[in-house]
Amino acid sequence: MLTTENTCLVIIDIQEKLLPVMAAPEQVVKNTSVLIQIAKALNIPILWCQQVSKALGPTVGELTPLLIGVEPIDKSTFSCCGEEAFLAKIDKLKARSVIVCGIESHVCVFQTARDLIQYGLYVHVVADAVSSRTNENKTIGINRMEKEGAVITSTEILLFELLRDAKHEKFRELTKLIK
Repeated sequence: MLTTENTCLVIIDIQEKLLPVMAAPEQVVKNTSVLIQIAKALNIPILWCQQVSKALGPTVGELTPLLIGVEPIDKSTFSCCGEEAFLAKIDKLKARSVIVCGIESHVCVFQTARDLIQYGLYVHVVADAVSSRTNENKTIGINRMEKEGAVITSTEILLFELLRDAKHEKFRELTKLIK
């Protein structure tokens, strides 16, 4: 069961030079923006990774203002778990559940989800906040993550799962994000 305690949001490689060649890039940015706002409102820590930012550029400008106060983790490995600083933050947070979004679903997102599962964490992959260059690779990546044990979800399912009750103090504020 997903709760706000012991959960973190992991944003993977939504960068200037990668995003334009993805399938449905606007959807990834929109839903990632919603996920960031949900995480902030519910005090869910955010881990933000960038693949070789010197070559692929920084995270897209639409997301960076939402990430003020969060330090990006630069990596060269496809899996975020290949970066020591990433695993150190996961350990420090004592995370048990991880919400994952980003690109590409069949490479960095897949390898990170698989490695987090092997690390003993409960992984939720937000299907409408991941993408690949082709829809076929996106689908294959999502299917592989599910076979590895990831829970495949959507931004809206995730929001209501975290809120649990229409009486939640953040219900009105957060449901406006998905309308």
